[in-house]
Amino acid sequence: VNPMLNAMLLLYDFLGNNLLLAIAVFTIIIRLITLPLNIRQQRSMMKTQEIQPQIQAIQKKYKDNPQKLQEEFAKIGYNPADTLTGCLPLIIQMPILFGMFQVFQIMLGTTPQALFELTQRVYDGIDLSLILPINNHAFIWNLGQPDPFLILPILVVATMFVQQKYLTPKPKTQNGKDKKQEDPTAAMTQSMQYTMPIMFGFFSLQFQAGLSLYFVFSNVIGILQGLYMQRVMPHGDAVVKPVTSV
Repeated sequence: VNPMLNAMLLLYDFLGNNLLLAIAVFTIIIRLITLPLNIRQQRSMMKTQEIQPQIQAIQKKYKDNPQKLQEEFAKIGYNPADTLTGCLPLIIQMPILFGMFQVFQIMLGTTPQALFELTQRVYDGIDLSLILPINNHAFIWNLGQPDPFLILPILVVATMFVQQKYLTPKPKTQNGKDKKQEDPTAAMTQSMQYTMPIMFGFFSLQFQAGLSLYFVFSNVIGILQGLYMQRVMPHGDAVVKPVTSV
């Protein structure tokens, strides 16, 4: 909490006491820090997409032989657990979510207790007399309170859903068409593409508007990242190797 709180205070001071800009720049910094992991995750997902016909052929041939199934998966470099990495960026957001919730409580708190906690957590070198009181209004929102208009929770759900669509590409089948997943881990990932945005949208009903804006900014950056990765990474179909009998 302390590093995030002081980073927000520094950005708020540097950006002319504009909390909205401070949240946007903070979001960009967090996305840059997690960018290598996000890119690695998306590359893994796109590789799995390309070998999906082989995966389905192996599943069909060795569905009654789990040991042989795993051996054949290993030969093509596929680990079923890797399918769940599609939700990794959202899981990484959880500690940031709880940390930022406390940050906004401390920064934008109006009670003497909140002010006292702020003075105890601030680093040396940050002059609170030049920052306080913090302007917590942006457009129609009080960034320290939940959005009463429900605009931000809806944006959280929509942008997170689109982000998941871009960061978790649809698997390919042997005939090039989509069909219901036989892999239970892939089915779970597909289910989480719907449940996670709804869950975060529900959280946004209770969280401060500033935190909801953080997630909207983060999701938009994730969408742009997904578009970029789909453009720069090769999309040629993987050569499907026949699954032969032993």
